[in-house]
Amino acid sequence: MARHRSVRGYNYDEDFEEDDLYGQSVEDDYGVSPATAAQFMYQRADFQLANFVDEPLKEEDEECEEQPPANSNTLSLSDIDKARLHSCLEEMRNIAGDAFPEPVMVQAVLNSNFEMEKALDSLFLQTKIDMLMILFQSTFCVAAGKRGEASSVSKAESDIVPKVAKMTISGKQTIGFDASIGSPNGQISNTSNKESHSESVQSTSSAAMCTKQTLLSEGPTLVSKDTPTGTVTSGKQAGKNRAKLDVKSELEKRQGGKQLINLVVIGHVDAGKSTLMGHLLYLLGNVNKRAMHKYEQESKKAGKASFAYAWVLDETGEERERGVTMDVGLTKFESKTKLVTLMDAPGHKDFIPNMITGAAQADVALLVVDSITGEFEAGFEAGGQTREHALLVRSLGVTQLAVAINKMDMLNWSKERFEEITSKLGQFLKQAGFKESDVTYIPTSGLSGENLAMRSKDEKLTSWYSGPCLLDCIDSFRPPQRPVDKPCRLCVSDVFKDVGAGFSVAGKVEAGYVQTGDRLVVMPANEMCTVKGITLHDEPMDWAAAGDHVTLNVTGMDMIKVGVGSVVCDPKEPIRASTRVRARILIFNIDLPITRGFPVLLHYQTVSEPAVIKKLISVLHKSTGEVVKTKPRCLQKGQNAMVELQMQRPVCLERYKDFRELGRFMLRYSGSTIAAGVVTEIKD
Repeated sequence: MARHRSVRGYNYDEDFEEDDLYGQSVEDDYGVSPATAAQFMYQRADFQLANFVDEPLKEEDEECEEQPPANSNTLSLSDIDKARLHSCLEEMRNIAGDAFPEPVMVQAVLNSNFEMEKALDSLFLQTKIDMLMILFQSTFCVAAGKRGEASSVSKAESDIVPKVAKMTISGKQTIGFDASIGSPNGQISNTSNKESHSESVQSTSSAAMCTKQTLLSEGPTLVSKDTPTGTVTSGKQAGKNRAKLDVKSELEKRQGGKQLINLVVIGHVDAGKSTLMGHLLYLLGNVNKRAMHKYEQESKKAGKASFAYAWVLDETGEERERGVTMDVGLTKFESKTKLVTLMDAPGHKDFIPNMITGAAQADVALLVVDSITGEFEAGFEAGGQTREHALLVRSLGVTQLAVAINKMDMLNWSKERFEEITSKLGQFLKQAGFKESDVTYIPTSGLSGENLAMRSKDEKLTSWYSGPCLLDCIDSFRPPQRPVDKPCRLCVSDVFKDVGAGFSVAGKVEAGYVQTGDRLVVMPANEMCTVKGITLHDEPMDWAAAGDHVTLNVTGMDMIKVGVGSVVCDPKEPIRASTRVRARILIFNIDLPITRGFPVLLHYQTVSEPAVIKKLISVLHKSTGEVVKTKPRCLQKGQNAMVELQMQRPVCLERYKDFRELGRFMLRYSGSTIAAGVVTEIKD
């Protein structure tokens, strides 16, 4: 006990000599009046047990009997109608919350024959009528009060009383009060005052009835920003006006007469793709000198001085440390006639799925090859990414291709080497499905910037090459036709939590258009959400159309139900989600024949989903598409076949003939692409 203080003989009076509040009564210091004591102080006599025992206890049965009986209409409903009723009530609560009592909502649903929209319209309509009635009554009271006050004021004061403005509803004058005007002798007559009072009562009641009839005939009303104060326009008309967005004309205004194209940069690893495009962005002024100087200093410290331009697009620390692009870099720049969305795809074979994601969102492609002896052959021969990338972009719908033969300055702009590469590539690209007129070859140097933004003035190159520079070649691309008239489709490539309410989804609008305030459905989760904001290249927008890479800020649903590969679409015509599809595929070079039950990896837009070839239906002719053989035992390289695919989870797909952009896919096995296909039928 040596470490503790002794408490046995402790004198507590020394510590609480002056602060002992509990040893004395409050009445010693504060006087309490008898009235206060009777009101607040406890009296045992007032709370005798007999007072409570005399009252009989209420039985539970009596309480149950006192509850209001259930709605007779609800009790007479069938099981199917009850389910419909509960479904309508749940949707109405999601929209209106707790604004209406449940019995009122039930009655509205029953009156509208289980149509949720009509029930909500009737509830909101009744609410607006009640509010307008209260408004008219309060306006009348204010006007009457002013008339009462005006009877005791002088003529000078009555002259400056303002008149109450008249309210106009749907273009019709419905109510108005005129302030009392004094007589010539400066006095206000009681007769005129009473007459005006009675007239105001009649006008108020008639205006209320007129307003009620007008609202019932025209439905719920919304006040538009463009309409003047006091004018109310129909909500249905406002919705129709909002829906009539001339997307094509708005696109021309926004783009300033320039055409939008999505360009993906592909090629073998270390071909110089990021350096080439980073230098082009610097020459076009998209990267200022201060930022470029920073990249140069940082790359020198890291021992990679030649990677300075590549760091313009390779922003992550891991990409800069490894010296390779790992994910698709997205940026934009402008040329003379084009607005270009640039996607820098990775070239390493380990990141082919990311490259497919970028190629699936592209309209045109830029293939970068290394002209150094041995490097081009390594990328072009079997196992190289030059050949595989060209096949992938062609299979995903890209028909226009520019080939940048890079690092030509290392070979003193050799004409012989340029012709050797173009002859080998030209033969292969023709077999892959590219037309010769749609392929352009440009000698370039990404590090020195020759023949990028303007034609080279080097005599070693100009002596034998007179073609366009890289930027002129991009200007010559033909933009595709955007399906802006089709239902909205946006493939989600990223989901993240941003500042503010809700969360954000990023992706490309493949079809249709989207506006702020739209109600959209997310598939395959089948969840409704509301678009609160749209961002296009870090700039807020009111709308976005097909071809735009945008970020949507959405609310009204759980973030966990949206993922990469989800499709945001129009709720009237949503995309179908299925686990079985029938497709036409083209087999590439494969080592093993494809049999029934062959496992593959389905790459579709931003989705990578395991699948199994469930059935081998038929082998088709390459040119005509006619059936050559039914129920084949296996498929070999170069064959065109009809198969049925089975996925593990539902995937959002469209038929190729309905949505070309959403009907293509790739099949990979064991790290290599084995087939490309299009969806012909979606099974349930």
